Parts: sequence; structure tokens; C-alpha cells
Amino acid sequence: MATTIKPLHDRVIIKRLDESAEKTAGGLFIPDSAKEKPQEGKVIAVGAGKVREDGSRQTLDVKEGDRVLFGKYSGSEIKLDGEEFLIMREDEILGIIERAGAAA
Repeated sequence: MATTIKPLHDRVIIKRLDESAEKTAGGLFIPDSAKEKPQEGKVIAVGAGKVREDGSRQTLDVKEGDRVLFGKYSGSEIKLDGEEFLIMREDEILGIIERAGAAA
């Protein structure tokens, strides 16, 4: 049974994108424990938005499927069904990555 999670308010769930480089230019293999975690990820789920003082909701700038860049120590790591995700507020996201020439 798959677990689903819906973030609240201005929170976003992100899955880190794996870096495929496991070997250095000199030919040395880097163990998983010594690798730096990537700071790029894909948005899996977004909350409904922050509630303003007047009671209206401010929608988020990111949406599901966006590739984003975030800080090295941003968010909280969570584990669901054996997969690792990050949950963070939208203001911790540094930017949305748009690749040149990407198919729309």
C-alpha cells in the first residue's frame, strides 16, 4: 500500500535528484557515505499556500514537477515507503531550474 502525503500551508515535498557520477576524474570511486547530497530536486507535492492576515491564501510559485534548487541544509528529511524526501517551506527554495531547449 502506497503512502500519500499532502504538505500543509506553504510547505513543499521534494525528492532529491541523484547524481550519476560515482567516480572522480582520477578514477577513484566515492562511497555513498562520503558523497555530498545534491541540492537539486523535483517537487512531488505542494501545500495550498500561506494564509494571509485577511484570511485569503497566497498561492505558491512552485508546482508539482518543477525542478528546484535549494540550500545545502534546507528542509527536514523524511522517509516514506523506503524513499527519502525533503519537506521544506517555499521560502527555503532558491530557484526553479528551467533547461534551455526543454520540450514543453
